[in-house]
Amino acid sequence: MPRTPRRLRPVALIVAVFALFALGTSTALGLRRTEPAKPRAGERPARSGPPAVPPAAPRRSPAAEVPSSFPHAGPGTWWYAESTGPVFGSAGPVRRYRVAVESNIPVGVTDFAATVDAVLGDTRGWTAGGQYRLQQVPANAPAEFTVYLATRQTSATMCLAGGLHTDGYTSCRTPGRVILNLDRWFDSVPDYGAPLAVYRQYMINHEAGHQFGHGHELCPGSGRPAPVMEQQTLGLHGCTANPWPYLGGERYVGPPGEY
Repeated sequence: MPRTPRRLRPVALIVAVFALFALGTSTALGLRRTEPAKPRAGERPARSGPPAVPPAAPRRSPAAEVPSSFPHAGPGTWWYAESTGPVFGSAGPVRRYRVAVESNIPVGVTDFAATVDAVLGDTRGWTAGGQYRLQQVPANAPAEFTVYLATRQTSATMCLAGGLHTDGYTSCRTPGRVILNLDRWFDSVPDYGAPLAVYRQYMINHEAGHQFGHGHELCPGSGRPAPVMEQQTLGLHGCTANPWPYLGGERYVGPPGEY
């Protein structure tokens, strides 16, 4: 490679000095790479009042993936979604919710929160009636309820604290808590007859429906869609799987009752 002519060397020197000055200036202005903060475990949610706010969780496997193995018990500590979502629905007061995943499960809280938002924000979902709107908020914001994704053991403990016996099998809702069982999230239930994504939609809408004041319903007839408030986890009883409270723009219900 030919050497630089002597008369150009002062120019190269000036460029080098300017580059060093720019680097020093950017450092002084704070334009430097920073290391991420080390995560801490979240706090166990209190029986009342807002939960303690742990740091944002790292991204892990997407909510749609099913790992080869997953835990059935956990520490009862949580990662909370830290984003503020859009307001879903067209009318009524805004009912706000948080989203959390147990700290040892292979589901990223960001991915889980996106799934919850997609379900609760769907036009076939609970906002279709125009009675209220819904919005996800971060852990330190006021909220009516929290949607938890918890291991089998932790979900059973949380449900029992609210007076509900799930035997570690079903999900539940207690005041201010929509508690989804990780076993069902990954394994669905036998003979559901629909993809796992549909069962997850049902899980969210069914337990959220309890939060919104709806009780259990029965299958209205063989071959018909199951009402979202039917206990579809315990069997379809002649109906077909359905995760939505509104079908064709109308509230779809069955007779009240439990299986």
